[in-house]
Amino acid sequence: MEFFAEYASFLAKTVTLVVAIVVVLLVFTQLRAKGRSKEPGQLNITHLNDFYQSLQQRLEQAVMDKHRLKAQRKAEAKTAKLDKNAEPKPRLYVLDFEGDLKASATDSLRHEITALLSLATPADEVVLRLESGGGMVHSYGLASSQLARIRQAGIPLTVCIDKVAASGGYMMACIGEKIISAPFAILGSIGVVAQLPNLHRLLKKHEIDFEVLTAGEYKRTLTIFGENTDKGREKFQQDLEITHELFKGFVARYRPQLNIDEIATGEVWLGLAAQEKLLVDELKTSDEYLTERAQHAELYQLHYAQKKSLKERVGLAANVTLDRLILTWWSRLTQQRFW
Repeated sequence: MEFFAEYASFLAKTVTLVVAIVVVLLVFTQLRAKGRSKEPGQLNITHLNDFYQSLQQRLEQAVMDKHRLKAQRKAEAKTAKLDKNAEPKPRLYVLDFEGDLKASATDSLRHEITALLSLATPADEVVLRLESGGGMVHSYGLASSQLARIRQAGIPLTVCIDKVAASGGYMMACIGEKIISAPFAILGSIGVVAQLPNLHRLLKKHEIDFEVLTAGEYKRTLTIFGENTDKGREKFQQDLEITHELFKGFVARYRPQLNIDEIATGEVWLGLAAQEKLLVDELKTSDEYLTERAQHAELYQLHYAQKKSLKERVGLAANVTLDRLILTWWSRLTQQRFW
């Protein structure tokens, strides 16, 4: 018994020490996070011409014999010397937007656009590589407004879509003067959707009351726990229709060549069919387009990296893991196949 008592005492002391160390580390981390959250992010710039050239040179080193490679390098050096005396090439700024439900990438996009507008001219070009299945109306409305700043400045904007630009994603894409899509990218979904469960009957079955107090006839229309009314449903549907009309008007403003009533049905199309509907202008991957433009322009990729606290990084990692688990669970439950 004496041994167990000594062991329990030792274990209690050890646990207390570990807990104390963890608390100190958490406090220290929080203090550092607060300090870092006040620091601005950083604009990272990559010269894509150098990147493409390095890929080519690495392959040449592997497949060409020494004599041919030496002659190739001499020719390149001679060409580079002549290029120094030539007219400067126009600049092409590459931006990336990977959308989620909240269009969180807008935080970086706004700073990237602010930076390029301080230097870009109508002789330059902006290319946005866009991937988004849409999300919240107000979030993608702000993201679209940021892109509109480029158009308002008279700078050509090209939007490249390799996988998907649907709903709010297409709302952003339509601002481009030229939309380029991969042949099997998903486009469209010009519609509005809202859905929510209602647990009123379940609560009523278990004799649980739920009350909603409002000031204003339409402060609440549909609720999760309260009893929904036909009048509330009618108002909710009316709000959806108004939002849809605004969505249609926005797309029609930037893509007047569209038959807006034909394509604003909420349907989606693959790139090949989307081109026939005039949703896109050209079928091509972003890699193909950028490598072609690199022959005639200087390409600069911009990425504004916002410094995140440890708490934000942990939260982001947790959200990504949760999203993957939900997707895996849903695909197994529905036996859905992706291609």
